[in-house]
Amino acid sequence: MKILASLVLSILSTAPTFVAGAPTTPRYFERAPITRLNLTSAEVQRELGALVSDTTVIFGPEDSRFAVATERWNRFAVPQIQVVIAPGQESDVPTIVKYCNDNSIPFLTINRGHGNPQSLGTFNGVQINMMNLLQITIQPDGKSAWFQGGVYGGLVTKYLWDHGYVTTTGSCDCVGLMGAGLGGGHGRHEGLYGMVSDNIRQLNVVLGNGTAIRVNSTSNSDLLWAMKGAGHNFGIVTSFEMNIFPRGPDTWHYHNYVWRGDKLEALFTALNAFHNNGSTPVNMTANFGNFFMNTTITPDEPVIWWTFAYRGSAADAERLLAPFNAIGSVYEESGDVPYPGISHAQQTGLEDFICIPGNIRITSTAGLQVYNVTAERQIFEGFKRRVRKEPELAAGTAILHEGYSTAAVGTFDSASSAYPFRADHHLMLFDAIVPPNNKKLEKAAWKWADEVRELWNKGQPGRPVDAYVNYANGFEPLEQIYGQEPWRLQRLRALKRKYDPQNRFRYYNPIVKGD
Repeated sequence: MKILASLVLSILSTAPTFVAGAPTTPRYFERAPITRLNLTSAEVQRELGALVSDTTVIFGPEDSRFAVATERWNRFAVPQIQVVIAPGQESDVPTIVKYCNDNSIPFLTINRGHGNPQSLGTFNGVQINMMNLLQITIQPDGKSAWFQGGVYGGLVTKYLWDHGYVTTTGSCDCVGLMGAGLGGGHGRHEGLYGMVSDNIRQLNVVLGNGTAIRVNSTSNSDLLWAMKGAGHNFGIVTSFEMNIFPRGPDTWHYHNYVWRGDKLEALFTALNAFHNNGSTPVNMTANFGNFFMNTTITPDEPVIWWTFAYRGSAADAERLLAPFNAIGSVYEESGDVPYPGISHAQQTGLEDFICIPGNIRITSTAGLQVYNVTAERQIFEGFKRRVRKEPELAAGTAILHEGYSTAAVGTFDSASSAYPFRADHHLMLFDAIVPPNNKKLEKAAWKWADEVRELWNKGQPGRPVDAYVNYANGFEPLEQIYGQEPWRLQRLRALKRKYDPQNRFRYYNPIVKGD
């Protein structure tokens, strides 16, 4: 395989022409002057392999591991990977970055392959895969732990629980912990302890020039602010220290329901009363709901599936769930499990459908304070129309509503980190799976995605439009992703000039666009 030959042509064709009096290209848009021709994965193995630890693996598309290593949860905008490099030691990462820079090869770091941004589709180069960096070290005082950059939610949850602790993670077991944390990180413990990013104490970061630095409240503290909400733009996190907490009750209670569409108004009215605009009881940690098709119940319209997770006993949980038990469901189930089992109980475990990679997903997102019941009815009726007119599209679509206990999220000063949306209590996601090479259905899915997002946002007049960076598709204005206050983007761009002037990290909802 000839690596990056097309990049050479691109670089040559877009090289700047300097004219007297013309403005020069900003430094953070400049590229190194050449890319080596005919560089193969074997040559990368030979050249880079001599510089890194013998636990680092390097392989190209001819290797049987390549398909798994480059698989993505969403294949809408697929980065083009020529070679995979999986560092065996944290100390290998600076060497890899410097090698890529010396050879003018773009690099993209992943730790599980999630993310929706259309900007990912602009990448063509080397993947730095963190899959071998999975070490967890609980500190002697039991108040924090160090995690290597490749750890993910399910791994962290089980390890800490077995040792008597928990920490803030995302809600899906398959998502990388730092991938979620760099964008904020919503999860089941945020009502008690805040978001993932709120619990980061310090990070070991490799910058775009290959320099390894420590980032904390006394060293590069300005970058710490940026990493907590916009971190994808600034560096590679090889390891990080986070707060951990005593694990609490031995079991969590879950209760799952399925309702028909005629119960929509009763359900969302009960949900708004239950959440009370951000006053959800902290132990009623998370509840998720989907509109989706289940033809065993009805082939004519979507059903409403909802799941609640309570940190504690069934008796305490069911007292809070009495309003929902009073709404006649067509199916329900409940039970008690140790915390590591709650993800599967809520269908967000490693083996559940939500974690299956490889689908083309058309998405849109919004952040809400309360549910607008009228908007939810309009969204539901729009789904019913697609069942009749576009059944193939309807069959692969889920409209997700996430509700959390958010008490602790609001205790952090909004200006204390780059994460901008602390007043949002609900996280929304339209998610349509479309088959490959079906542009007609893809176009229809985008139209539907925009319609649902518009209804969500029109249902909260007077509030700014928000797009959570970890769910954003990248077509939204940057202000909707990184915050409407002008000072936020101004500060992020200033930090970008300071810490990544070459704009190496420009592939995940970039605050500075690349070419």
